[in-house]
Amino acid sequence: MSFSIQVNGRPFGAEPRAGQCLRTYLRERGWFGVKKGCDAGDCGACTAHVDGEPVHSCLYPAVRAEGQSVTTVEGLARKDGELHPVQQKFLDAQGFQCGFCTAGFLMTTAALEEEKGAAHDDGKLDDLPRAFKGNICRCTGYRAIEDAVHGVRHTERPCAGQAVGKSLGAPAGPQVVTGAARYTFDVEVPGLLHMKLLRSPHPHARIVGIDTAAALRVPGVHAVLTHRDAPATLYSSARHEHPTEDPDDTRVLDETVRYVGQRVAAVVADSEQAAEEGCRRIEVTYEQLPYVTDPEEAMRAGAPVIHAGKGPEERIARVGNNVAGEVHGEIGSVDDGFAEAAVVYEETFRTQRVQHASLETHGCVAYFEPKEDGTGERLTVRSSTQTPFLTRRALCALYGLPEDEVRVVAGRVGGGFGGKQEMLTEDIVVLAALGLRRPVKLEYTRAEQFFGATTRHPFTIGIKLGARADGTLTAIQMRVVSNTGAYGNHGPAVMFHSVGESFAVYRAPHKKVDAFSVYTNGVPAGAFRGYGLGQVTFAVESAMDEMARRLDMDPLAFREKNIIGPGDHMVSPIGEEEDLHIASYGLAQCLSIVRNAIAEDRSTEDVPEGWLTGQGTAMAMIATGPPGGHYADATVTLLTDGTYDIAVGTAEFGNGTTTVHKQITAGALNTTVDRIAIRQSDTDVVRHDTGAFGSAGTVVAGKAVLLAAESLAGRLRTFAARHTGVARHLCTLGTDAIDCAGRTVTLKELHEAAHAAGAQKEITAEGHWGGSPRSVAFNAQWFRIAVDPDTGEMKILRSVHAADAGKVMNPLQCRGQIEGGVAQALGATLFETVRLDERGRVTTAAFRRYRLPQYADVPRTEVHFMETTDAIGPLGAKSMSESPFNPVAPAFANALYDATGIRFTEMPVTRDRVWLAMDRQAVARAEAAAWPTAGVQPGAGSGIRAD
Repeated sequence: MSFSIQVNGRPFGAEPRAGQCLRTYLRERGWFGVKKGCDAGDCGACTAHVDGEPVHSCLYPAVRAEGQSVTTVEGLARKDGELHPVQQKFLDAQGFQCGFCTAGFLMTTAALEEEKGAAHDDGKLDDLPRAFKGNICRCTGYRAIEDAVHGVRHTERPCAGQAVGKSLGAPAGPQVVTGAARYTFDVEVPGLLHMKLLRSPHPHARIVGIDTAAALRVPGVHAVLTHRDAPATLYSSARHEHPTEDPDDTRVLDETVRYVGQRVAAVVADSEQAAEEGCRRIEVTYEQLPYVTDPEEAMRAGAPVIHAGKGPEERIARVGNNVAGEVHGEIGSVDDGFAEAAVVYEETFRTQRVQHASLETHGCVAYFEPKEDGTGERLTVRSSTQTPFLTRRALCALYGLPEDEVRVVAGRVGGGFGGKQEMLTEDIVVLAALGLRRPVKLEYTRAEQFFGATTRHPFTIGIKLGARADGTLTAIQMRVVSNTGAYGNHGPAVMFHSVGESFAVYRAPHKKVDAFSVYTNGVPAGAFRGYGLGQVTFAVESAMDEMARRLDMDPLAFREKNIIGPGDHMVSPIGEEEDLHIASYGLAQCLSIVRNAIAEDRSTEDVPEGWLTGQGTAMAMIATGPPGGHYADATVTLLTDGTYDIAVGTAEFGNGTTTVHKQITAGALNTTVDRIAIRQSDTDVVRHDTGAFGSAGTVVAGKAVLLAAESLAGRLRTFAARHTGVARHLCTLGTDAIDCAGRTVTLKELHEAAHAAGAQKEITAEGHWGGSPRSVAFNAQWFRIAVDPDTGEMKILRSVHAADAGKVMNPLQCRGQIEGGVAQALGATLFETVRLDERGRVTTAAFRRYRLPQYADVPRTEVHFMETTDAIGPLGAKSMSESPFNPVAPAFANALYDATGIRFTEMPVTRDRVWLAMDRQAVARAEAAAWPTAGVQPGAGSGIRAD
């Protein structure tokens, strides 16, 4: 059979493999703009045009494209290099963050633009919810995409030295919209082998036999790895600056499996197909063991012990009770506080498992490169990670390698949200690469992302509040149980963080907490946006709303009466963190924004007849960095051509740190961002960087960049003064030169002079920041919603978010972080949940069964920035990546209560749950009307509890 296809105007004649989809056919020929996000036609990241028609190339058989013209995002631009109008609009509006989904939106939009006005135009461009029903974005919240389609420009071009505070576009924007940005697997590695994993079908079992002979006979299979090939070393997959924060409870491959989906063996082969066939032919004999999936049951005497044989030396708190970590503390006496209260409220709240659902799945490639000195090879690991340096440290410890023998580098990362603060693939891939001395790749499928990666921790929070009649809180008590799953990666740390700022934001003389991180036989939980605060904030802010109503107080006024103020100590029963300060205070402003929104709101005017409406508020506080130190090194250098280079370790995955680092440097050096290059997320470029997590990209890495840039500015002025004989204070840095009392010395000349004088140290400078002291950021969310009592359908009429981010370095990008955080949190509030069956098996291992927010689900959120300047953060900035997520669920739940009179205590509040609760309420009201002596009072505010 002859095969012919045109791709972006170039002919290809290689026949597709049997059953090969168009996506893999295109990527194998270097067209990396088509992305793998789902392999099921759910996300649209793989969209390409076949004879002008947009198709999901992961579903489209490559053989069907025979004789046709295929266009990918790389071929969208004009032949002279000019961007396609749609590409330019996405660039001007910054209609992307991580950018992994962007090609799909571009290709869909471009196709609809082409058919606009044609006979077959069905008006989709005027109905974007319908147009984008096949495209998913996890980062933006869709507002930026809508603006891009409509041609709204948001980017600015500031003058020299004026970049900070301006809405600059992302430096990688042109690469993102043209498909040239290189993500983890957008590279060609000669001789690449592929890995696939055999996973456990049992929730708890011991491997008593494993036969790999048949697998090794599969043509193309090079190796089968089992627990016999893996080091016995125990470690944690979690990545922290201090590894002692996590239990050492994990092996690369273990002879005991503790959840359905745990890896049992790895097959390495010439192709993914051969590796998959090898996995099918492995014969494993298991001894099944008792299992437990409920954390309360897991803590009881007699429950199956999940990590038998381990203990305090592995930093497991109580192995016999399956307690990975726990914290207990009391300030004052809560018994006394409740005794003096006029009103006491007590309730239990529950939050569910949520998947990060970053569109780029976990994975890495390990290969060998020649050393620069020619003395042999060293190992390079290219990974989709938020923590290149910590991952290198862990790999070296695990395999006994010196750090200079290993390089870890992240390309552009297609979303993280905390999920890539783990080492989930690098350990097993490096084991294979070291053994075979060949390049090895492992790329998770979307299903593996659900059952083989991590989730947000499910929480059960028992909360009790007491208050005087005037609304003054007297006591706060919580019992928190966090389900960490089969392994304790991040478990104790998430538990600890969850009861810190959530307690400290409110003043009360008596506070008590008992919190537990508990092992169960389920998919492991891990780091997730908010790091535990979102779960506990749902309980705290729901309880505060309920208390206000029981006190007959305005919920905003009740909060304002009890929140901490600018000079207060942040008091939590887990102890005061000495390096944590209120270095700027915008919480009162946040609540004022909400009050103003309520006062002028007119969003109920178009609500259908019979629908119920309500409004609700919630607020949150978060530390602007993790405790215990978060380190960053940065170097800024003057280059030969008179431009600058930044070297910094933190990764870029749509969080905007690359843009902010260039803005900071441009301000310090009085230049423009186009004269600054940046190298990042590579263990070769700087000494160390803890990683892109804990909202540290601006306040930690940005601080290191600022210190380096300011130091270089001083050095350049000093050297210019010495070079010209002019007093230092008369030397002024400009865009591309230094003015020395009227004499202009170009930066290129200055570089040449420094080299000629052997003064290279004068044209480079380093900065370091250790992440301490830390400040706090504040957020408040308000919703007005409508609910149809006949169907349970809910509509958000208005969404307002107030953010205290200190000095906002880039309003456009910061707004995008907030909108994306609100959208992600709405998904967790309304429908997202990772469901497990009675054996702990994930049953929602695909986007279409999991239900991510799509364009039609997400409202435009009005974002307001508070006018504060932080005394600690770089140039007055604070972090704003995680915190917008935290107040969203309780604000929505409070609005739902206001509309229906039903207190929803469990997330998510799905439409069917709402309808069932309202149906029960209607029955209760009918019974009360028929039997008034029963004491059931109908009406909104009756406080009916929804279980």
